[in-house]
Amino acid sequence: MTAVHFVVPDGIDDPARPSGGNVYDRHLCRGLTSIGWSVREHAVPGFWSQPDAASFAALERAVQQIPDGAVVLLDGLVASTAPEVLVPQAGRLRLVVLVHMPLGQGSPDERERAVLSAAAAVVTTSAFSRRRLLELYGLAADRVHVAEPGACAADLAPGTDAGEALLCVGAVTFIKGHDVLLDALATMTDLPWQCACVGSLDREPEFAEALRGRSLGDRVSFPGPLTGAELDRCYAAADLLVLPSRTEAYGMVVVEALARGLPVVAADVGGVTEALGHGAGEVRPGLLVPADDAAALANALRAWLEDAELRARLRRAARERRESLAGWSTTASTIAGVLAAASR
Repeated sequence: MTAVHFVVPDGIDDPARPSGGNVYDRHLCRGLTSIGWSVREHAVPGFWSQPDAASFAALERAVQQIPDGAVVLLDGLVASTAPEVLVPQAGRLRLVVLVHMPLGQGSPDERERAVLSAAAAVVTTSAFSRRRLLELYGLAADRVHVAEPGACAADLAPGTDAGEALLCVGAVTFIKGHDVLLDALATMTDLPWQCACVGSLDREPEFAEALRGRSLGDRVSFPGPLTGAELDRCYAAADLLVLPSRTEAYGMVVVEALARGLPVVAADVGGVTEALGHGAGEVRPGLLVPADDAAALANALRAWLEDAELRARLRRAARERRESLAGWSTTASTIAGVLAAASR
């Protein structure tokens, strides 16, 4: 049996802290196990968005317990900030780093450069992220791989004729662009719509509280983080997913929506275009707008609400795209190939 040690941030199953990276990691554990891998999980406590000395000490304890020559898959949230811990281990362990979101956005991050340069291989979740890492760090192209997130089978969302139920899924933070969404919606009070913003309110509490205090009556709701059946019900009740993010490595919620046949209006950032894909005849199952542009987002949402023909076309394309989505088994198989090569 082939074995891998998987280093993940503590709390990946915490329903109060859902994230695309956590969902990906959990599906990957299951997928690798299902195809015959022995997965030893190491959940490392720490404040990995801003790690401190205790965080790095916990990671060092975890890594030192792993035997020489082992293949180690590391979540990039943990790995990319910790060269002092991981680079010295690269001589005795076969390190593979799974980068959900590059630390270096506008400019290189020297911590991430050191870790990725020392790794035997790097896995990204989108072709966009792969290109970004190659541009930032000059890594050998044959060491950087793409394993897109999979899609879970889901019931088709019925939708309504008017298309008035809008859904935004993601932690309520500046980077996710909820302020842009509310700015757009504030110009559309002449139209009927409701918008549910599902996601954690604790990541940036002052930002979230300011948004909740804005005067849009009961037309915008903030139910907090939802998972499982509760999140499924939100998707089932929606007509359209709205993703106003300022940056996205891929946009897993786009795939979650498409798996239910829901069209998408999203900011054209990062890997979102890859996630959105096309239906038959190269028709996109949604509309893309510039990031950080409330007027453009409002125009797209207004078009969706006012044009029945557009709604029908996007819904048809979303249902076609639904049929072409790959499952998590494809993701696991891709990464299994990377791990097997790293072990040689």
